[in-house]
Amino acid sequence: MTTTVADFLVERLHAWGIRRIFGYPGDGINGVFGALARAGNIEFVQARHEEMAAFMASAHAKFTGELGVCIATSGPGAAHLLTGLYDARLDHQPVLAIVGQQARSALGGHYQQELDLVSMFKDVAGSFVEQASVPAQVRHLVDRGIRTALGERRVAALILPNDLQDEAYAPPARKHGTLHSGVGFLPSRLIPYQDDLQHAADVLNAGKKVALLVGAGALDAMDEVIAVAGRLGAGAAKALLGKAALPDDLPWVTGSIGLLGTEPSDRLMAECDTLLMIGSGFPYAEFLPKEGAARGVQIDIKPDMLGLRYPMEVNLLGDAGETLRALLPLLRPAQDEQWRKQIAGWTSAWWKTLDARAKMSAVDGTNPQRSVSELSSRIPADAIVTSDSGSCANWYARDLKVQRGMMCSLSGGLASMGAAVPYAIAAKFAHPDRPVIALVGDGAMQMNNMAELITVAKYWRQWSDARWICMVLNNSDLNQVTWEQRVMEGDPKFEASQTIPSVPYHRFAEMIGLRGVYVDDDEALGNAWDIALQSDRPTVIEVKADPDVPPLPPHLTLAQVKAFAQSVLRDPDRTNILRNTARQVFAGIRPPTRGGQ
Repeated sequence: MTTTVADFLVERLHAWGIRRIFGYPGDGINGVFGALARAGNIEFVQARHEEMAAFMASAHAKFTGELGVCIATSGPGAAHLLTGLYDARLDHQPVLAIVGQQARSALGGHYQQELDLVSMFKDVAGSFVEQASVPAQVRHLVDRGIRTALGERRVAALILPNDLQDEAYAPPARKHGTLHSGVGFLPSRLIPYQDDLQHAADVLNAGKKVALLVGAGALDAMDEVIAVAGRLGAGAAKALLGKAALPDDLPWVTGSIGLLGTEPSDRLMAECDTLLMIGSGFPYAEFLPKEGAARGVQIDIKPDMLGLRYPMEVNLLGDAGETLRALLPLLRPAQDEQWRKQIAGWTSAWWKTLDARAKMSAVDGTNPQRSVSELSSRIPADAIVTSDSGSCANWYARDLKVQRGMMCSLSGGLASMGAAVPYAIAAKFAHPDRPVIALVGDGAMQMNNMAELITVAKYWRQWSDARWICMVLNNSDLNQVTWEQRVMEGDPKFEASQTIPSVPYHRFAEMIGLRGVYVDDDEALGNAWDIALQSDRPTVIEVKADPDVPPLPPHLTLAQVKAFAQSVLRDPDRTNILRNTARQVFAGIRPPTRGGQ
C-alpha cells in the first residue's frame, strides 16, 4: 500500500516519541486522521472543542515534561486552538499544533474555510510556523518544529493542506535544494560560569534576611531549593505556578505571593534584605521588595525573563536544579536563626487565621474557602490538582496545603477561564493511577467546562484509578471580576454582567453517568470530599457558595479601601458583604463561636 504524506507524518511523530494527541476532527485534516487509524500506535483523545484540546496539550506538557500535541481542521478548527496555545506560550510549555488547510490549488481564492493560517499563528507560534507545500518538505518541518518546541519551550505550528495529506510520500531526493533532517533532541546541561556563581554567592552570603521566590522553573528542583534555603537560613514564597515546588508543611515556606497570596509572603518580601528568585516570571512588582531595598539574584532558563521583574544584581542563566547544585558549595551557613524563627511565627499564625476564616459561616450559602480547607486536610499525597481562574484560585492559592509528591497547575500567564477541567483530563491521561481534582467556578463551567465532563464520561473506564473529581463553586456570580469591580474600580456589582444562572451541575454529572454530590451546608463539605475520594467513578461536587465572602488580599492600599467603601454603599449585596467581611477580618483575632457567629 502506498505511504501517504499523512502516513509518514504519523510515523514520524511516533519516532519522536509522541504517544497521545488531543483534538477534534474535520475534513481539512481527514488525511491525518485516516493515517492515525491505520497506524494505531498513537492514542487520540477527542475533546469537545478545539480550545479544550489545546489546553490539554499544554497541561500534558506541564504534567509530563513531554511535548504536548493537538490537532484540528482548517478554518474555525484551527482558530479555536488559539486560546489554549497561548496558555502554553505564556507558561513556556512545548506544544505542537497540527492543523489542516484547504487544497493548495484553492488557496488565494477566497475558498470556504480558507484562512491565512501562517499569519494567524505567527504570534502564538512565532518560533516555528510553517505550511507544507510538497511531500519532501514534511520530514524536516516535523523534525524542526518538534525540536524547536522542545528546545525553546515554545509553541510550534505545522499546517498541512488537505490535498497534500493524501499524496504519495517519497523521501527528499539527494540534490540541491533538499533537506535531510533527523529525529532526536537531548537537552543540554545549562549552568552559569563559575565566576558568576561566585558573584551570586557573595551577594547571598552577605544577606542577613534572605527571601526566596520560587516558580514553575523550580518544580523539578525541590531538594536543591530546600538545601539552598537551609544553608542561607531563608524563607520562601511561591508564585502560583510554583505552588508544588515546595511542600507547605515546612515552617519557612510562606505560601503564595501576590493578590492571591498570604500575609507571611507579603511580610517576607517587605522585610528581606536579599532576594533570590528561582524560575519565576511573577509579574506584580508591587508585591516584591521596594526597588533598592534588597539585593537580588535571579536564576532562569529563559534569558528574556532575567532582570525583568526586579533590578537584579546578578542574573544567572541556567537550569534551576543544576545551578542551585553548583551554587550550594559556595554558600556559607547562616549564623543567626532569628530570621527563620520570625518567618515560622508568621506562617504558623497565618495558618491558624486561615483555619479560623474557613470555619466562619457565611451569610448565604457555604463559605467557599472551607471547601478547599476540607480538601486540604484529606487530600492524598499523590494527588494532582488543577484550578481555574476566578475566585476559586484564591482558595486554591491560600487554603490548599501542598504535600511532597503532589502536582498542581493552572493557566498562569494567560489566566484564562476554562482551563481547569481540560487540564485535569490531560493529567488523568498522563497519570491514570493518580487521583486528579479540578477546582472550578460556575462561570468557567458554563463557559466550556461542562461539555468536557462528557469527555470524562467517555474515557474514565480506561483509567486505572477512577478518582477524577471536579468541585464547582456555584455562587451565580462571576465572582473574581465582581470583587475587582468593587475594590479596583470602586463600582458596585454590575448585575447585568456579573450574575449568571444557577445550574444543577451535580445532576448533569449524574445524567451522563458520573457521580454527583450537592452541598449547601458547611458541615457537609468534609463528607462530600470523603465520598468523592472513595468513589468508583468520577465525581462532580457542587458547592452552593456565598458570593459575598471577600477574598481578602494580603494587604490593602488606601486607594483600594476607599474604592471598596464607595462601592459597598451602592452595592445590591451590601448587607451580606459587610457581614461576611467583618467575620473574615475578625476571624484571625478571635476564635469562631458556635455557628460561626
